[in-house]
Amino acid sequence: MNAEGIELSAEVATALAQGQPVVALESTVIAHGLPYPVNVETALAMEAEVRAGGAVPATVGVVGGGWWWGWTSV
Repeated sequence: MNAEGIELSAEVATALAQGQPVVALESTVIAHGLPYPVNVETALAMEAEVRAGGAVPATVGVVGGGWWWGWTSV
């Protein structure tokens, strides 16, 4: 599933392979949008809401020039 320049967390890769819903969440809110600690609290709350709805959250960002989907910590 990983294409050049794209890294998926194990959880996101498994969900996609099994046809489970995955919701992309942008990391801009964490990095630039809100001050600490509100940014971390908001990111974790967004992930919790996605999980409560039955989907897998995939926080998306660019690290070292590559796309990362499904960060496991903020």
